[in-house]
Amino acid sequence: MNQEYTQNMTKNGVVLGLFALVTTGLIALTFFGTREQIAAQQQNKLKGILNAVVDPSLYNNALHLNCVDVLAPDLLGSSASQRIYRALKDGQPVAAAIKTTAPDGYSGKIELVVGVQGFQPDSVIVSGVRVLEHKETPGLGDKIESRISDWIYSFNQKTYADDKSSLWAVKKDGGQFDQFTGATITPRAVVNAVKRSAEYIIANQASLFSADNACAAQQDSTANPTDVTP
Repeated sequence: MNQEYTQNMTKNGVVLGLFALVTTGLIALTFFGTREQIAAQQQNKLKGILNAVVDPSLYNNALHLNCVDVLAPDLLGSSASQRIYRALKDGQPVAAAIKTTAPDGYSGKIELVVGVQGFQPDSVIVSGVRVLEHKETPGLGDKIESRISDWIYSFNQKTYADDKSSLWAVKKDGGQFDQFTGATITPRAVVNAVKRSAEYIIANQASLFSADNACAAQQDSTANPTDVTP
């Protein structure tokens, strides 16, 4: 009886072990078979976002593969580093796309990407803004999304200048940007985040474009797709 029980246990253990090996093998095959596709989809999504805020005709480098990571919590809204993508035309700086955070949205943080161009010592042109993530109230604060409202396009081609910074506020605060009916906090947070991003670029444009490329390793892995990590 005990011998039969032991044999059954051993048999069951072997079956379970084989099942685990087969399952692990299938998962590994699925991962290795799809990771290049996943990486390509991630790259295409990133390119789409960057091209929405920086006109592709302005630059001729691989924008999504030229970046620098910076830590600037006061201006870019996060205690973690934020990524800035650098657009070049024949090797010369022409634009940038800044990942930034509005920490003071009505329902929490609002993650943004801000495109800037026309670099001057005391001014830049905001070429576009897109919301990456938010938790704002549906029907009110979510009008910051381009698929719901055209409000976010009001930043397009607006010049930020140090001596006219007061214009970069919602109209309720004396600025040039509309607020939403019943929801002023959300657009105020976004306007302030875009303003701070412009201020950061003005103050740091020289060092940003001379810094090492933080996306260089990613560029190498793109050249060799078998090294891509999803």
